[in-house]
Formats: sequence, structure tokens, C-alpha cells
Amino acid sequence: MSRPPLNTLLGFAAAARNGNLTRAAESMHLTVSALSHQIRALEERLGRRLFDRGSRGVCLTADGERLLAEVGPHLQALEQALRPFAPRRDEVLTVSVMPSMASAWLVPRLGRFLAAHPQLELNLLSSERLIDFERDPDIDAALRMGAGKWPGVHAEHLLDESLAPVASPALIERLGLPPDELHRWPLLGERGQAHWARWFGAHGGREPERYVAHLDDLESLHRAAVDGMGVALGRMVRSRVLIESGQLVVLSRRRLPSDFNHYLVYPPRSAEHAGLQAFREWLHAEVQAHRGAAADTDQGD
Repeated sequence: MSRPPLNTLLGFAAAARNGNLTRAAESMHLTVSALSHQIRALEERLGRRLFDRGSRGVCLTADGERLLAEVGPHLQALEQALRPFAPRRDEVLTVSVMPSMASAWLVPRLGRFLAAHPQLELNLLSSERLIDFERDPDIDAALRMGAGKWPGVHAEHLLDESLAPVASPALIERLGLPPDELHRWPLLGERGQAHWARWFGAHGGREPERYVAHLDDLESLHRAAVDGMGVALGRMVRSRVLIESGQLVVLSRRRLPSDFNHYLVYPPRSAEHAGLQAFREWLHAEVQAHRGAAADTDQGD
């Protein structure tokens, strides 16, 4: 028996994944009739029925399941191997960004960028995962925190991250305590937490015997501080929107430098991407504006 054309196996796999010929045909830019013809031709060639057809779509027969198990991994490997060679579209830009950075810093500013570049389609992927650009060829760049030393990629420094105590205006008014007596305030954290220990070690003061609550993600920590639960050791870059809006007040001008800072990271293949070049230029301008606003709005002793 001669080998079936590759397009018939691709059509078979698409129908198996979607369970629906219409969606499968759309994913392959075919008509439903053309895809149905491919599948029938494959079934006739193999002498086996691969799908059961019903009013709600198609599902694999036992023979179809066996064929998919055999050819599916090879088709996926072939698709993965061809991805880096696909033509890149300069008007489509895909950027990975940490959720906390996306919601607190990037997204509130993006309207200006998109208004200035209406032809650009921007895809934001919110993820804490460190991006492997070799394994993720569809991703053009990433905003990440780190030491700035990632092999095989360009890393452009954007912002230094630092920490300082922040609290809601309501909590400050209710307690009426001096900002430099933090051990008397309800602090958000846990005993022996590295960041608070470093804060007291660097700037003096007595660490409290107990903390009111511990929250293990940054957005929840900032939210708890806004709601008046206690004082958070806030990240200045990612809490800036809350500070500028008056939801949080910085209790001290002193800062605790972070070990990790913010970078724009991208692989060599993205260096000439027109969309990324526009994004980089805009991003660095926003960073300069952020630094100016941070200098103007910091409050405290």
C-alpha cells in the first residue's frame, strides 16, 4: 500500500482534536466538504472506519484511536520542527509577562501604546513561568524579574525593584502611630520572613513578636494592605498605581533594594521585529515617566 498524503493525516488529526468537522476545517483553512473527502479517502485507503459520525460531531473509532496514537506524536514533532521557519508577522507581537507586573504596571499604560500603533496586534501571555524561547517560538519577548543574566538572550534593564512599608490611609488614621515604630503596627508577613528581617536589619527597629497575616502572592498582599488589614512591605514598582491613586501610602522614604530587578528579555531572532522595536521604544519612555512619578509621589519620613 502506498503512503497516504501528509495532508490527509493532518486532516484526520485536526478532526480528532476538534471532534467537529467544521472547526477542524476552519483550523486548516479548508471547506468542510474538502476535509470530509480527505478523511473518506484515508478510510478507503486503510480499509477501516476511523470516525463515528453523529449529529453533534465526530468521535474516533477504536481503529481511529490506534491510528492517532501512532501518528499524533510524529505530526506534533513535525509541526514543532517547522515553527521556527514560519514567516514572522511584524504587525503581531507576543509578549510574556508576570501577572503582578501585567495588572499593576503594564496594562494600565497599554492604551497609550495601542493608540499610537493601531496596526499592531499585541498578545499578552500572563505567566510566572520562565520562558524558553527555543521551545516557545511564538513568543517574541518577555518582561521578567531577575539578575539580568540569562544565556542566549538580550536583556535590557528597565526598572530597579525596591521594597518599603505601605499602608492604607484608613489604617494610618485609625492607629495614629509613628511610622518609625513599625513593631507597634499590624504587619503582614510571618516571623523570620527574609524581607522583613532584612528591613529591620538595614533600617533598625524591633521586629514584632507576631504578624497579623501571611499572604504568599504579591497581588493578595497589596490588596490586604489596601483593605487596611496591616502594613505590607510593598514592591515599589508594582504598587505604584495604588500609591498614585491614594489607596496606599508609603510610610518611609527608606528603601530595601531587591535582589532582582525588571528586564525586557528577547531572543536574537526578535531583534529586527518591527513590532518589538516599537514596543521597546515605548517601554523605555514609560520607564522614564515612571521614575519621575515615583520621585514626586513618595511620602514618609
